[in-house]
Amino acid sequence: MLGQAAIGTSTTTPSGSRYFVYEVTGLRQTEETDKNGYPVRSSGSVFIKVPYSRMNQEMQRITRMGGKIVSIQPVNPAS
Repeated sequence: MLGQAAIGTSTTTPSGSRYFVYEVTGLRQTEETDKNGYPVRSSGSVFIKVPYSRMNQEMQRITRMGGKIVSIQPVNPAS
């Protein structure tokens, strides 16, 4: 319809169901990381599962928390 926005779930697009896992090192405990439900250790790797649509925002958040993304791997959908 005219004037109707295409708003809905992103799963209708091929990229909507894609997820990636970030391997992050160097996160430090801050007020931002205190919002997480788990403590952050600066010496270990943390694995964060991210939908394709939020990859950029998550990269920015990790950078603000002092982390470094070591690798990004796609998550294979369950067959």
